[in-house]
Amino acid sequence: MSDSGSVEQLAALGKAYGDVLRLKILRVLSTDSFGVLELSSIFDMRQPAMSHHLKVLAQAELVSTRKEGNTIFYRRSLPATEGISSNLMRSLYAAVDELVLPDELNRRVEFIRSQRAEQSMAFFARNINQFRQHQELIADHDLYARCVADVLEKTELPAQSLAMELGPGEGEFLDTLSSRFDRVYAVDNSSEMLVISEQRVKENNLHNVQFVHGEIDTLNELNEQFDCIVANMVLHHVASPFGIFSWVSRLLKPGGSLLVSELSSHDQDWVKESCGDLWLGFSVEELDGWAQETGLEIGESQFLGLRNGFQIQVRRFYKTMT
Repeated sequence: MSDSGSVEQLAALGKAYGDVLRLKILRVLSTDSFGVLELSSIFDMRQPAMSHHLKVLAQAELVSTRKEGNTIFYRRSLPATEGISSNLMRSLYAAVDELVLPDELNRRVEFIRSQRAEQSMAFFARNINQFRQHQELIADHDLYARCVADVLEKTELPAQSLAMELGPGEGEFLDTLSSRFDRVYAVDNSSEMLVISEQRVKENNLHNVQFVHGEIDTLNELNEQFDCIVANMVLHHVASPFGIFSWVSRLLKPGGSLLVSELSSHDQDWVKESCGDLWLGFSVEELDGWAQETGLEIGESQFLGLRNGFQIQVRRFYKTMT
C-alpha cells in the first residue's frame, strides 16, 4: 500500500473509533451480528442515523456484512494479519472489549435475541411435521464455511503440508482444504457419511484427501502432526467435546491452529431428537476454558447471529511455538 493509502486508512480508522456510539456498536458486535433495524432498536435511534454510523465503520473495514434473505447483517471484521492497520485494530478491539455496557443496552440486546428465538419457535410450530428439514434450518453450510475459510486465509501456519477435518459431513469444506494443503485427512465415525464425502472428492478430482473411519484419537497411531485442524459444526455431536481439544493439542504442530465453527449455547432442545445433537451449543467461556486447559491459546473470533434464534461462533485456537 502506498504512503497516501496508508494515511487514508489510518484516518478512516481514527474517524471511525473517534465516536462514543461507534465504540459501543463495536462492543455489541463483538459477540453477535445484527441487522440495521436491530441495531437501531438496541441503541434507540432512527435507522438513517444508524446506517450512517455503520457506513463509517465499514469504510474503516471495522465491520463486515452478510445478506440473509432481505436483511443485511453486520459483524465485527477480523483484523488483517499484516499492514499498517493490523496492530491498531487489535489494540482497539482489546480496549473495546473491556467496555462495560449500560444495563439498559444489554437488556435491549437480550430482547433482540429473545425475539429471534420466538420467531424460531413459531416457525417450527407451523412446520412440526417437517423434521427432515430441521437440520438445514439451523444454518446453511456456506454461511459458516465462508467465515472459516476467511479465518484460514488470514492465519499464519507452520506450513501448508497437512490438515485435518473432523466430521466432514458431505465433504464441502474438503474442497477448500485440498486446495491449500499438500495432504488432508477426513475423519468421521460414520461410515455412511464418509461414503458421501468420498463420492464428492472423486467427482471433484481431489487426489490429496485420505479418509479415516473412526475418532480423532485414531490419528495418534499415524504419528502425524498437523498444521491445521478444522471442526465445522461437530462439537455438539460428540460425547466429549473437551476430549477433542485434548487430542487436537497433541496432534497440532507448534504454531498450528484449530478452527472451529459451532453453535453458541441455546435452549432449543428439539435439535436433540431431530438432529441428533448431544449438546445445546457451547458458551464462549466453555470453549475458551477447554482450550486453555489443554494448552491452546485463544485467537480470533467471529459471531454470526441467525434469524432462526441460533448463533454460530467461528473460533481460532492455536498452539504456541516452542
